[in-house]
Amino acid sequence: MNLDFEKQGGLIPAIIQDNTTLKVLMLGYMNEESLKKTQETGKVTFYSRTRKCLWTKGETSGNFLDVVSIKEDCDNDTLLIKVNPVGPVCHTGSDTCFNETNQMDGLAFIKYLQDFIDKRHAEMPEGSYTTSLFKKGVNRMAQKVGEEAVETVIEATNGTEEGFIYEASDLIYHLIVLLTSKGMRIETLGEELKKRHK
Repeated sequence: MNLDFEKQGGLIPAIIQDNTTLKVLMLGYMNEESLKKTQETGKVTFYSRTRKCLWTKGETSGNFLDVVSIKEDCDNDTLLIKVNPVGPVCHTGSDTCFNETNQMDGLAFIKYLQDFIDKRHAEMPEGSYTTSLFKKGVNRMAQKVGEEAVETVIEATNGTEEGFIYEASDLIYHLIVLLTSKGMRIETLGEELKKRHK
């Protein structure tokens, strides 16, 4: 990184964003020392303009901001830091400093699930149902997608709304597993659908 700290008197703004929900959580300021500490510890550390010292977010509350990634903007004078927050971010107890609820919606959860299944595929931990599917191979995974599709159709035509949602969720999960085994992601389907939507 080639950041321009001098442009704004030795400090640069750091936008803090939840890595999973993509909500903007807060804005803080960093100097070179606080950025270095953030990079070394993996916990977001700011420079307090009122106290004139470094402060690691969460050092008193326990609500740390665990760093996932740090990116600079095109002018090299602002940071975007994606984090996994541990608890509420604002000193008021709110999830964000903008008084918003920081919850994952259903679409964000599907991306999270895809990332989780990718991790299972990479690590293959024993005792995991997802691991067992990968070990059984593509034919069994494809068969499971077919079985879940049939169960979804049955619930849609002759079942309950609750049963339909349950089976459709099983279908999506098994489809993501199959996609992952083929080196693809659920977003691959989104890209295909986007191309068709003219």
